[in-house]
Amino acid sequence: MNEASAESVAWGTVQIFRDIELVPQRSGGSVVTIGAYDGVHLGHRAVVGEVMRLAETLGCQSAVVTFDRHPAEVVRPQSAPKLLTDLAQKLELLESTGVDATVVVPFDADRATESPEDFVFEVLVKRLGVRCVVVGEDFHFGKDRRGNVAMLRVLGEEHGFSVSGIDLVGSDGSPTEGPKVSSTQIRQLLRDGDTLAAAKLLGRFHEVRGPVVHGDARGRTLGFPTANVAVPTEICLPADGIYAGWLERPDGSVLPAAINLGRRPTFYDAQTYSLLEAFVIDWTGDLYGEPAHVRFVKRLRPELKFASVDALVDQMNHDVANARQALAL
Repeated sequence: MNEASAESVAWGTVQIFRDIELVPQRSGGSVVTIGAYDGVHLGHRAVVGEVMRLAETLGCQSAVVTFDRHPAEVVRPQSAPKLLTDLAQKLELLESTGVDATVVVPFDADRATESPEDFVFEVLVKRLGVRCVVVGEDFHFGKDRRGNVAMLRVLGEEHGFSVSGIDLVGSDGSPTEGPKVSSTQIRQLLRDGDTLAAAKLLGRFHEVRGPVVHGDARGRTLGFPTANVAVPTEICLPADGIYAGWLERPDGSVLPAAINLGRRPTFYDAQTYSLLEAFVIDWTGDLYGEPAHVRFVKRLRPELKFASVDALVDQMNHDVANARQALAL
């Protein structure tokens, strides 16, 4: 990831700008899209693809404007959705699209009260030299979500840019009259434990990240030592259960895993949080302290309470065998 940190940075390679003031002025201007881009799913990729197509046609740069906090975390924190990606992963996924630049705008109380007109002028016109804005037809922005595609078109006439409001896409990545791909729909699939369906809309397996921390070492005593991954509370986890998946280490190696996500009812009657424990198949070593990326492939079964430890261990052996099959090991 090429992250800009000085005003002298030139466009032309993929750039990440964490400060709008550091975006260099460019005479050719930009085709821009704006949004939270949580998940960078197939619908988001369709929009970014259109941005890049138009930028090539106009001979200018393509850019995504996103935020360092989901706007809902500031505007309605009590009902803000769990995030499909943290900021670092979102930026990696946006970079993978091939867009020329991603601009990260801090979203705070001041930004939440900013008028749509001021946002368009200060960020899009003054800083990015916008020539065209590409957004979904249901796009809203600015104070009280007053900004929309119709307002963008009015502002475009004033400031000299065009607006392309595009239909969202279906699960095959193409425009459709049926259900559209959305972050909300993906979160619901994850809450249902349907990680395979979620993966079809994401264009990848759902991934969570966190450090491997010390637990109570119970898995080791049962013959299944696990990596306990501490996932931030704002990140969306799938439903409790047993999953087949993958664990990626900092060196880029990807290891097969049987994943337990849940509250361990065989041992605890009232654990108030879900714990992510990954048993890495056919591997021994020490993962403590490492950052881990855990990808959920397929839910194998719900979490269950067993009458005895022996019954649990017997089921864990079955779970590992089923994970092998699901991962085609």
